[in-house]
Amino acid sequence: MNYIDLFAGAGGLSEGFIQAGFEPVAHIEMNKDASDTLKTRTCYHYLRANGNLRNYKRYLQGRITREQLYALVPAEELNSVLNVEISEKTINGIFDDVDELLARKADWNNEVDVIVGGPPCQAYSLIGRAVKDDNMVGDPRNFLYKMYCRFLNRYRPKMFVFENVPGLKTAKKGEYFRNLQTYMKHVGYRIEARDLNACEYGVLQSRKRVIIVGWRNDLDLGFPNLAAVAHNYTVNDILYDLRAIEPGKEDNRYKPVKRSPYLGAFGIRDNDDVLTWHVARPHIDRDRKIYRKAIELWNDGHKRLNYKSLPKKLRTHKNVTAFLDRFKVVEGDTATCHTMMAHISKDGHYFIHPDINQARSITVREAARIQSFPDNYYFEGSRTAAFTQIGNAVPPLMAQAIATGIRNLLEN
Repeated sequence: MNYIDLFAGAGGLSEGFIQAGFEPVAHIEMNKDASDTLKTRTCYHYLRANGNLRNYKRYLQGRITREQLYALVPAEELNSVLNVEISEKTINGIFDDVDELLARKADWNNEVDVIVGGPPCQAYSLIGRAVKDDNMVGDPRNFLYKMYCRFLNRYRPKMFVFENVPGLKTAKKGEYFRNLQTYMKHVGYRIEARDLNACEYGVLQSRKRVIIVGWRNDLDLGFPNLAAVAHNYTVNDILYDLRAIEPGKEDNRYKPVKRSPYLGAFGIRDNDDVLTWHVARPHIDRDRKIYRKAIELWNDGHKRLNYKSLPKKLRTHKNVTAFLDRFKVVEGDTATCHTMMAHISKDGHYFIHPDINQARSITVREAARIQSFPDNYYFEGSRTAAFTQIGNAVPPLMAQAIATGIRNLLEN
């Protein structure tokens, strides 16, 4: 079975579908760094399928360049990543490219099984709307669902998955959500929307999302059955095999300890993985003092730091009436931590490592693990770009649960 990934980002949703046995026709993503991440991941899957992961690991170790890595993979595989914005100006050209990609495999019969994707969600985000004077009413991203529906109308997939933030339902008093559903029904699909939380599917993070599943009117399908996952792990299980590092430092060697059973059971780390991106951003002394206070409070009965309670010498923000929880510790001793967001690319105050001896924000790799990305997933671009890609992503474990449910529907 195949799928097209729209607004693909770094590929979290796509990764889940690949793990569930689907093949990608195309990934469409406007951001250059995220597109490069998708190409590198395409190399991983191709080399793994052809028994040549040794060269992928050589790339992660810095022994070959990205150009040398890409040269090991057929161009038609890498061409499945389209680095282009989806808009009225580009959509016909994208259709031409996707048609060509769809025709490359005879057993696809020029048919698309599933379309997946989640348009940029800042316009629907409650936080995004809170910091904009116009409540983001004029943001063009509010209407990207119309572009999504153009793909549904063109390729007539059996099913589709549309992912977004819960604020989609309430933006502009629900008008966008009602219009979105009307468009989807108009192009020939029955739909069902559910609120899901990633923590139900093995992700050690509370991450609520609206998942809309649609199926073609001529098919007797429905919302897939999703298998919830019960476990006794805590967030510390994804942290303890990574070395303690100082702010601004990196150490891409695992600790000489046995990996957590969680990492193996949920496919986050293999014993022969190459560790990358265990890189911490630098911090000034003032912030590290605040971090220690936040960690002490968390360790004292899971209390949270209120910004107003800080000594004035540690405060730099004039606003002491809103966002008073801007310094927040990752909940290492609980089953889930709070929601990973792209804001981590701007500063790490909202994602402080629970170890008071390190007094730093989490690294790129720690953030990726919280999102359930495997350690062999490499993010291209700068540290800031990697944080952005991770914060915006759909957790692969959640995506895999959805994809497995859809596969079961389509096969039965």
